[in-house]
Amino acid sequence: MSQHHDDEFRINHPDFDRLHRQMDRRRFLTRTSLGLGALAMGSLLGADKLSGARATMGAGAPGKTLEEDILGALPHIAPKAKRVVYLFMSGGPSQFETFDYKPALVKLAGQNLPDSVRKGQRLTGMSANQSDLPVVPSVYHFNQHGKNGTWVSELLPYTAKVVDELCIVKSIYSEAINHDPAITFFQTGNQLPGRPSIGSWVSYGLGSDNKNLPAFIVLVSKNGSKDQPLYARLWGNGFLPSEHQGVQFRSGKDPVLFLNNPEGYDGQDRKQMLDYLTRLNHLQNETYGDPEVDARIAQYEMAYRMQTSVPEVMDIRNEPDEVFDLYGPDSRDSGTYAANCLLARKLLEKDVKFVQLYHQGWDNHGGLPKGIAEQCKKTDQATAALIVDLKRRGLLDDTLVIWGGEFGRTVYSQGKLTATDYGRDHHPRCFTMWMAGAGVKPGITFGETDDFSYNIVKDPVHVHDFQATLMHLMGVDHERLTYKYQGRRFRLTDVHGQLVKGILA
Repeated sequence: MSQHHDDEFRINHPDFDRLHRQMDRRRFLTRTSLGLGALAMGSLLGADKLSGARATMGAGAPGKTLEEDILGALPHIAPKAKRVVYLFMSGGPSQFETFDYKPALVKLAGQNLPDSVRKGQRLTGMSANQSDLPVVPSVYHFNQHGKNGTWVSELLPYTAKVVDELCIVKSIYSEAINHDPAITFFQTGNQLPGRPSIGSWVSYGLGSDNKNLPAFIVLVSKNGSKDQPLYARLWGNGFLPSEHQGVQFRSGKDPVLFLNNPEGYDGQDRKQMLDYLTRLNHLQNETYGDPEVDARIAQYEMAYRMQTSVPEVMDIRNEPDEVFDLYGPDSRDSGTYAANCLLARKLLEKDVKFVQLYHQGWDNHGGLPKGIAEQCKKTDQATAALIVDLKRRGLLDDTLVIWGGEFGRTVYSQGKLTATDYGRDHHPRCFTMWMAGAGVKPGITFGETDDFSYNIVKDPVHVHDFQATLMHLMGVDHERLTYKYQGRRFRLTDVHGQLVKGILA
């Protein structure tokens, strides 16, 4: 907005001119104290260091003081990953039917879980009243694949073909035993809602490499069973400035809600309205210095740019047939998991910093053999295709791919047990995830569980350790990326988290 237009606007709107001229005591003290603090720090550090630090972080980053800009200049270390795609399998996939092969269970089938293994650990309300906890082996076969003979279930034939790209971690654990707190813990670092999500922290700390698309985009499969709900707060910004919240892209006519022009407005009308609104927001910001006004301005500007960028990136019609064949027949059906994996690749090509996919339907308390087979059929080919597609385009070297859910499943059957049908309850004490791509060792298995996959016997990896390692791969020291809120400095990993050095390349 030019100075001429700004002056003209105020002349024609005297009420806003008076608003602009206001300067209350709090605003005066805030501006002068920050100014004096900046001068003092500049004299101590030297003008060259001061300007260099501000250039690295970006002067006046929303929600940060000048001192925080300088001390928290990012990235803290050389990043391995420029971008992340996180494939979240909501509901808790069973490690017994996917990656944690336990052949010894065949001889123990039907026997009660030994107390020496359970060790009095907490059960959910769904299993606590069972008189017996009968051990049940998987009905599915496992085979060895890749250079290191990694065991993979027959349910995942496509993933088995790319196993040499995967770093499979079998020793993830959490304290959360129920879905909502467990998912919230993984996505925000705390079991209680209200904290910023991982993608929001990444957006806040590292910004965006594409000014026409959000740094944090969310895709939810339409073909996942809705056994457990997902909430928008899982990709929310919490107490961070609101422009860092995840933006959900949907299938259908309006990929982003409220982005298209309302009926009856042409492009010129819309632009005039947004220009007028921007002027009002600038006046409000100059008067009160509220960071949320900055965030609102940034969001309106992003929305305007997205009106052009989103239709282009969402259009997959020009993809060659061999790409659709790679991702599977569902990839032609917008909104399915396979189509979302293909869309994720396009977003990563556009340098979107953090892409989060959610696929529901893994909560198999009963009818597990049939249920997990259906889930694997919906996700296996497209998951492996994403790895292959990223690698052949030269993107896997600097893209981190993550696959996993909020917890694992129990070795014992919940409810009725038959020779071919069973269910498994929630089990947070040990479960399996995998990573691939930037900065992690390919083709390895990390961590071990006991013969019942009930306890970890080697290399435990807590949820906070996983989060700390993810941030490290993106060049962020998880202990240094903080945000002051209500008098306390918060971070993604709270006061926990250790780098998992054994999986780093």
